[in-house]
Amino acid sequence: MTAAAPRVQLVRDATFVRLGADGEISGSGGPAPDGLFFQDARHLSRWHLTVDGTAPAALVPATPETDATATCVLTPEGTRDHPPACTVFRRQSVTAGTLTEHLTLVGNRPDPVTARIDLTVDADFADLFELRADDREYAKPGAQYETADTADGLLITYRRADWRSRTELTCRPAPDTAAPAPAGPRDTARTLTWHLPLDAHGRAELHLTVRAHPHGRPAPVPATAEGGPDRPESATDDLSRTVERGLADIDLLTVPVTGVDGEEVRVPAAGIPWFLTLFGRDSLLTSYFLLPYRSGTAAAVLSALAATQGERHDAYSGEQPGRIVHETRHGELAHFRQVPYGRYYGAVDATPLFLVLLHAHHETTGDPSLALRLERHARRAVDWMLTDGGLDEHGYLVYTPDPCGLVNQNWKDSAGAVCFADGTQAEGPIAVSEAQGYAYDALVRTARLADEVWRDEPYARGLRDTAARLRDRFTADFWMPEADFPALALDGTGRRVDALASDAGHLLWSGILDTERSRRVGRRLLEPDFFSGWAIRTLAAGQRPYHPLSYHRGSAWPHDNAVIALGLARHGLAAEVRTVTEGLVAAAAHHGHRLPEVLAGYDRSATAGPVPYPHSCSPQAWAAATPLALRTALAQAAR
Repeated sequence: MTAAAPRVQLVRDATFVRLGADGEISGSGGPAPDGLFFQDARHLSRWHLTVDGTAPAALVPATPETDATATCVLTPEGTRDHPPACTVFRRQSVTAGTLTEHLTLVGNRPDPVTARIDLTVDADFADLFELRADDREYAKPGAQYETADTADGLLITYRRADWRSRTELTCRPAPDTAAPAPAGPRDTARTLTWHLPLDAHGRAELHLTVRAHPHGRPAPVPATAEGGPDRPESATDDLSRTVERGLADIDLLTVPVTGVDGEEVRVPAAGIPWFLTLFGRDSLLTSYFLLPYRSGTAAAVLSALAATQGERHDAYSGEQPGRIVHETRHGELAHFRQVPYGRYYGAVDATPLFLVLLHAHHETTGDPSLALRLERHARRAVDWMLTDGGLDEHGYLVYTPDPCGLVNQNWKDSAGAVCFADGTQAEGPIAVSEAQGYAYDALVRTARLADEVWRDEPYARGLRDTAARLRDRFTADFWMPEADFPALALDGTGRRVDALASDAGHLLWSGILDTERSRRVGRRLLEPDFFSGWAIRTLAAGQRPYHPLSYHRGSAWPHDNAVIALGLARHGLAAEVRTVTEGLVAAAAHHGHRLPEVLAGYDRSATAGPVPYPHSCSPQAWAAATPLALRTALAQAAR
């Protein structure tokens, strides 16, 4: 059995397209769907070209020229004695909500010929959650699909109650005919036909433009990258090349959202294909990694998250007053609340990370204006940590598994990720270790803002007292003397969740552990059961739940390693910082200097290059920003 041909992915301006090696779209779903995607929906699900009645073969498979443009060379059927009458040069590009295609047909014969071009087109307007679902179907009562011929192409429309989406195709020249395509699942597919004359060794051109018009959205405006000296020129070493690729990916992932005062801001979306939208935790950590190099990204993210901060209690979405959003969605299923992710607040860590980044922005830039502008939002975030977040009642930030959303609400949010050493999932209310570190850091940092910017010393003193009590309590409750290592979490009964996990490295970054314990943890994370040679695994090998291809129970995540590297640097573990950096940079070199979202946990000695995780997002924002964090950690460790 041969492996499926890899998809070609083009990305720009909050839009992406996934194509086959011949530039085709078949309407596939599952872990690697193809199509044109914009605003959480697929606006083109069928794009099939034939020449003279047959599908041309890819003489040169689709090859990206840039991140947004690919070309391929196609030939219709022919033999050695009767070679094809023409060759098709196909160029495809994506920009804001738009796919453009330029076909150049070149005649190969000394006599004039006429080439018949057929293009079958359809749009299923599938929500990303439909395509991602393994075994679930979502009801769509009253859904209506309609295709109308226009003077120069097609208009495909989808309606459901108050929901409207359209896909528009414009052709130059206009097709000679348009007819219903056979075997379409909704009778909306059309086959457009052209008869293009080719002079002897002549050429003909066909220009096609597909525009997505999602529900409730104005026409998108192409983004402008945040340029400047932060983008290295002519990088000569592997870390610099990885930084350069990472910054380019951040630009690709940048999407427009609304800021706290109604202004448009541009923020890094989490990743492609599933997460091309604002994500609280992902955007916050990405911005933190970028902060010494691109402080404007942090300001934009903080404004966007303040604009979506929780106002009320809603059990379905997890919204609570002061809570920072986990993710926002714009698709049909979110609109009709068939999934809770329109604005979903199921994250225990986004709120303290919001406070961490707000202070870090002031500390880095020396500009107090953002901290003043968002003072009310910061105080409400602290209030959430103390009340609904659980600090007052439970002594820790806690979450209860959400039956409609996420079972785990820390960064390891897959089912089973917060587990005991025997593999059993912890039951809530769950207090994960790294979230307590974030809470501690958030309290300490917000106290500094209260002192230095808001001039509220009593409030600052109260925050410092709360932070000190949390730190003392944490060491007593989480430290496992027999393992000389912190527990992954406390379950709802207060029992230590004893799997040895990478979350412990985040505690070095936040400062909740004392220096001596931090250094012992840092060195432990570089032992062979944790460190694969490429990166630190999410779970130490040799434990019952370890699996090198598990999403969070044995894989290795670049951003996780970046946080750990910053923690190692904080505690003077320079050699360990260099080891982590070398492994990740070497892994990136095998992927065109692009770090994927996640790597399999196999040891570096097992293969010539890192084994990819099968469902990894790429590009992915916090992986793209990881080399910037590594550069910062190296500089800090060298001081």
